[in-house]
Amino acid sequence: MQTVAIITGGAGGMGLATARRLGATHRIVISDVKPERLDAAVASLGEQDIASRAVVCDVTDRNSVDALFNQAATLGPVSTVIHTAGLSPQMADAETILRVNALGTIHISEAFHPMASEGSALVHVSSMSAYLLPDLLVPKRAFANAFTQPDRLIRKIMSRVRLMPNGLYRTGMAYAVSKRFVQWYCQASAGRFGEKGARILSVSPGTFDTEMGRLEEKSGAADMLKTAALKRPGRPEEIAALIAFCASSEASYITGVDILCDGGVVAGRQR
Repeated sequence: MQTVAIITGGAGGMGLATARRLGATHRIVISDVKPERLDAAVASLGEQDIASRAVVCDVTDRNSVDALFNQAATLGPVSTVIHTAGLSPQMADAETILRVNALGTIHISEAFHPMASEGSALVHVSSMSAYLLPDLLVPKRAFANAFTQPDRLIRKIMSRVRLMPNGLYRTGMAYAVSKRFVQWYCQASAGRFGEKGARILSVSPGTFDTEMGRLEEKSGAADMLKTAALKRPGRPEEIAALIAFCASSEASYITGVDILCDGGVVAGRQR
């Protein structure tokens, strides 16, 4: 029996590209908050003879996330979860970005943990922005609330974010902090997933040629490519290949870490 792969944000560029990679070896369940995007994604996968089930899911709502996992489990054992759903600085206000990116990470992880077993893998998507945020701006003490009081986590981070001027400064910081949180959460959760023989890790994309990536170009992401090692945006299939590898048995000893895939943007800024 094929196992099931859940891909949140599965209607977007990275999520859909990953669904294409995993479609040959898994039963695919894709989720998104917008039904019309899911319909188009299912049709696109069908053109490549990849059958998929679409589930509308709001990752900020734990009940919605639980419903996603319960529906996926009716198709078989859920062995793989790829969490690409997220918001960039141009897509929402600061608190909404935090709730989708940070709270969504918690909800997806906690829903999967009871189902996780030997060989299971959960891959979260962080961002190179997490590497560019100065440590002094990271509210690390607030992160520990993730396991006991997630809403307090959001309040604590927002109290730091509100110190920034309104607009892209504030939403940009919310985004970067939320993505640093993703990395921290994977590291902090590796032990309890490991007790079940399962893995949890993250990947951090740089500028990619996706709908979200093109929005980020408007806030300076394109300028970063000028000093990058590879002076071009990444292709969705390139990050999908990395994600699929991280979720596969070939990466069975990789957990609790983040893997940067940015074409050398961060390296270029350190010269």
